[in-house]
Amino acid sequence: MTAVLSIKNRDGTLLSEEDILSFNFIKDIYTPYTSLSAKVRTSRTNFDNAAEVMLAIDNSLIHHGLIDDLKIEKTGGEYFLSVTSRGFTSLLCQNQIEPGLKMNISFNMLMDNFYTLPYVTHENNSDDSSYIYVRPNTSMWDAASNLAYKLLGTYPYIRGTNTVMISPFPAPEVFDFTDAELISHGTELACRHIASDYHMADINGNYGTFDLTDPDAAALKIVRHKYFDLDMRFLYAPQQALYFRDKFDFRGQKMLFCSYSGFCGEDLYDLVSFTGVTAERIGSIKIRGSSKGIFTETGVYRDKFPH
Repeated sequence: MTAVLSIKNRDGTLLSEEDILSFNFIKDIYTPYTSLSAKVRTSRTNFDNAAEVMLAIDNSLIHHGLIDDLKIEKTGGEYFLSVTSRGFTSLLCQNQIEPGLKMNISFNMLMDNFYTLPYVTHENNSDDSSYIYVRPNTSMWDAASNLAYKLLGTYPYIRGTNTVMISPFPAPEVFDFTDAELISHGTELACRHIASDYHMADINGNYGTFDLTDPDAAALKIVRHKYFDLDMRFLYAPQQALYFRDKFDFRGQKMLFCSYSGFCGEDLYDLVSFTGVTAERIGSIKIRGSSKGIFTETGVYRDKFPH
């Protein structure tokens, strides 16, 4: 397999590097962007005009993002380029919306009517039956998360390089590693964010009306209480504010994964089967490359959000 790192300059010039010493690529349904770190040996001595980063594996583009950090250095008579990058959808976390109530807003309107973000696209959903209440310092991603939950009970994720989705991809690819020669497979638990009890004030600021106790947290011997003001985002059904927080804190609690040599082209919300997993939606993809080859870890989540 061949991996190519490309740097796009401000003027659109594309600089491709194939002598990649190492790279790490991560994509996850609970992260609003793809992330990449890479180091290459290069014959170039200057990347001062660099603006964008791309990574392709066997001509399939898996990352296209902004430059977070870029370093060029000469050592031992050779030049080495190190770069870290996040996909353009990371801009959704860095742009805020004017606070207030936004009535009859669809996902299309949310994504199209506030800012034009380079290369960011989204699925088509024109359902304008809902609203969002934008609190101060709310990012576009937070607003998208709130709207996705209201419309479909889901959490948004990234498909392709920079496409925002709020519903399961309708035509998933199917990957069956049941009989494949795997490097490893296993289970990972993450419990650091889980809370046991949620308490929300009513319109008068009093507590005791809106409470939620998570029995799964109790079974894990977790005692963490959270108190918060009335969440205006859920005035249509106040108890949903508690359910949403519970699901969000429980996100990624259990992941089943497998790793193999190479990369088969899977994406988030494709279907995968391997030991202990049958046709479940992919929630995590990690690809690493070095002189030893390219290796992929693919995982599925079992938590409280629908998958």
